[in-house]
Amino acid sequence: MVATRHVNVKQGDVVLLVGTMKGAFLARSNGARRSWEVGGPYFPGHAIYALAYDAREGRQRLWASPQSEHWGATLSTSDDFGRTWTNSESAPIKFPEESGVALKRVWQIMPGRADQPQALYAGVEPAALFESRDGGATWSLNHGLWDHPHRARWQPGGGGLCLHTIIADPVRRGRLFVAVSTGGVYRSDDGGRNWRSANQGVRAEFLPDKYPEFGQCVHKIVQHPAHPDRLFLQNHWGLYRTENAGDSWEDIAHGVPSDFGFAMAMHPHDAETVYILPIESDMFRCTPEGKLRVYRTRNAGRSWEPLTRGLPQKNALETVLRDAMAADPLDPAGVYFGTRSGKVFGSPNGGAAWDVVIEGLPPVVCVKAAVVGDPRKVRVPKARAAGAAARPKRRGGAKAAARPKRRAAAPRRRAAGPAKKK
Repeated sequence: MVATRHVNVKQGDVVLLVGTMKGAFLARSNGARRSWEVGGPYFPGHAIYALAYDAREGRQRLWASPQSEHWGATLSTSDDFGRTWTNSESAPIKFPEESGVALKRVWQIMPGRADQPQALYAGVEPAALFESRDGGATWSLNHGLWDHPHRARWQPGGGGLCLHTIIADPVRRGRLFVAVSTGGVYRSDDGGRNWRSANQGVRAEFLPDKYPEFGQCVHKIVQHPAHPDRLFLQNHWGLYRTENAGDSWEDIAHGVPSDFGFAMAMHPHDAETVYILPIESDMFRCTPEGKLRVYRTRNAGRSWEPLTRGLPQKNALETVLRDAMAADPLDPAGVYFGTRSGKVFGSPNGGAAWDVVIEGLPPVVCVKAAVVGDPRKVRVPKARAAGAAARPKRRGGAKAAARPKRRAAAPRRRAAGPAKKK
């Protein structure tokens, strides 16, 4: 039986939740984010596509969706950072019996707005949105989206027909965005009762009509609360920005090695700054030229810069999936991503320098970052020179790159003095 290691999480800690194809892992660090303790695996042998941290009303609740090929998908929660988990006897998310549809996978678990502390959302496969209004005790299918006339014509993408991204607008109560592969982006302005497609200007290269009303293979969308009408979109082909909440989109794939990719993360404090990780399309789906490069824009997509310090630039044929990149809310922000080769990279300085946080994991499919307690009260040391971040010690079941040992200093030679007279 696989032994699970637990870590002691404290107020002010930075926590990474990592979902893999063979279980979930939890890593913790202090505000310096220079060394990490790794706990897990939780749910060993289960694929974990969805993880979430809910801190509303003082909670410290972890959400996970273990996926078993035999038992299917379910939901579990932990209020003690993984030491104990609630396990439902039956899946709390179910399609109505009359639909004849069975739940295949939970792709996203999203806590609702701060002023709706009992609201939760789940995006699933086959593509649908489920909602809970009682903190996850019960769930119901969102019929506004399920009964939409477009839904019957959505087609599965390479990863299946899934609703993988949910955004509850933090400013406009009742506004929701979802992204469906392959269906596109949909927006509701009335809490999910009615939905409309929001894909104007987004390309669907595989369809006869390259700019259809719906049917785009959207891989990820992100939003910043300081600029809620602006969203960024990573498409199957294309990189886009909207300034009008999805009424129209503008192509911003200028200066990146590929407009194909999955992962995308928003800077927590700067509405102009976004991180992406381009990969080659379509069958290869690995990093271009064998170089692992994160690209960052600091002007809302008008230009992009590669961030490579500390990342392998030779023979690094990596893939980073849609939900495997995240940022923590500290200042400077920590940015993290996980690879299909089982590594998690992190930068404590907004991408200026990277290091391996964890290695030796199963393929990573999900990464979430959070701070326990008030991020404003966390002590963050002054930034060191780029590239100087220490590697974490090896702890727990997963490997962390060991800090290189210092070579013993050679003994000093005494300076030669004047020759003695005989």
